[in-house]
Amino acid sequence: MNYKKITWLCLIVAMIMAMTACAKGPSDSESASSAKNDKDITIAVNQNFTTLDPQNVSDTLSISATHAMYEGLVGFDKNMTIKPVLATDYKVSKDGLVYTFNLRKNVKFHDGATFDANAVKANFDRIQGSKGSLTASHYLKNLKDIKVIDDNTVQFTLTKPFSAMLNKFAMIPMISPKAIKKYGKNIGLHPVGTGPFEFVKWNQGESLILKKNPDYWDSNYPKVNKVTFKSVPENGSRVAMLKTGEADFVYPLPEQNVKSLKSSSDISIDQTESTIVRYVSINTNKKPFNNKKVRLAMNYALNKDTYIKVVKNGFGSKLDSTMSPKTQFYSKQGVYEYNLDKAKKLMKEAGYPNGFSAEIWGDTASDTMKGMQFVQQQLAKIGIKLKVKAMEQGTLSNEIYSPKTPDQAKVQLWYVSWSPSSGDADGATRSLFSSESFPPNGANTAYYKNNEVDSLIKKANKSTDPDEQAKIYKQIQKDIYSDAPWIFLGVDTILSGHRNNLKGVYVLPDGSINIKNAQLK
Repeated sequence: MNYKKITWLCLIVAMIMAMTACAKGPSDSESASSAKNDKDITIAVNQNFTTLDPQNVSDTLSISATHAMYEGLVGFDKNMTIKPVLATDYKVSKDGLVYTFNLRKNVKFHDGATFDANAVKANFDRIQGSKGSLTASHYLKNLKDIKVIDDNTVQFTLTKPFSAMLNKFAMIPMISPKAIKKYGKNIGLHPVGTGPFEFVKWNQGESLILKKNPDYWDSNYPKVNKVTFKSVPENGSRVAMLKTGEADFVYPLPEQNVKSLKSSSDISIDQTESTIVRYVSINTNKKPFNNKKVRLAMNYALNKDTYIKVVKNGFGSKLDSTMSPKTQFYSKQGVYEYNLDKAKKLMKEAGYPNGFSAEIWGDTASDTMKGMQFVQQQLAKIGIKLKVKAMEQGTLSNEIYSPKTPDQAKVQLWYVSWSPSSGDADGATRSLFSSESFPPNGANTAYYKNNEVDSLIKKANKSTDPDEQAKIYKQIQKDIYSDAPWIFLGVDTILSGHRNNLKGVYVLPDGSINIKNAQLK
């Protein structure tokens, strides 16, 4: 027998069998099973993140990302109710001036630094030391003193009562003191918090990648290993990603796709009543928008019913005040109902019978473009010729908030939305309508100034009586609504979509995404 030949034949057979096994690969069902058991999820959103500095965020999407990596002394549950987070409990003095927090023990930042009362003080020192340059500094105007009682107890004293203070504490996440010293002003590119997820990489304009914090203080979380946020402004692309499974969660889900997606056995759609108001901010400091009759004409010229039907595909309601019915101390004011004759009459009385030309700004998201084009078409009926100008989110934010004085602001009209992420009436009022909140100090991009409103806002914040606050905010809403510093459009119904094997990711009423409870089944 020729052993060499037999050995060679055996080798050839073995190689053929190995090649056949490799070529076969896993079946489609096996691949699907493998994907479902994966511990990584992808979330497709419609905008880009502007910053990852948790104490300097102003847009809701960036708040979503920072809240995954950072935590505050208190936070919000699914219904925007205050709950302890890094504090185990808290106490407020009867006069509303002293807030005492007992801190959670054995908590570490992602870089190993210890969370304690000194770390809390370092964060508030950072905010106050910014001299108003950080967004969070606007929450602390009444803060007089921070006192470290012991390692696990910290006390805040205010100069005067501030009814929304507890909600504001929920908007101030804690950064590692070590990271504050190391990165300084660049902390927005190097996030280091105590949250369930740690920072991996931010591809600006494209994606944000987070990973599981293996040392998270709550051992029950997180339940996924990696979360990737992808910026996908085009509506159709986000929907396609959801259908194919490239994205596990999509927000916002385009209204026009709800009906078709409901028939899918792999996808679920969630609806949430929101605190998100949709409007056009009117720069009242510029001609002709400093004329109240022009602003009223614009409101009457825009058909709110058609807006909800065409732009929002029926999902939403008409905005009948300065805030959503889901916001604290909301008071209904009525609606500027569509009345073209009245709008034309007001334009004539204002001295613009033939209208004028202007620009409307917005981001590049599909739904924003659709909204701006609708406003453009509607206002053309009273002679207002609008040029639609869409900008990438970071560029737009810089154009809006960088002017140092009202006269330097170039914006005329801004198609935008606002939600008080702090969950209180102050968050829906002071930042938007106080004359102290002109950019860059706040979001009063209408440059609206009303001395009576300014006075009432301060009065509401000093009050510790909810009934008195309700009365004051009712008057505030009445005064602002009648001055029409916005084109009041609608209140969003939040729509999000997710693959059925993903659980625990949801959108809060303010429009921020919570991923702490994410898990794949």
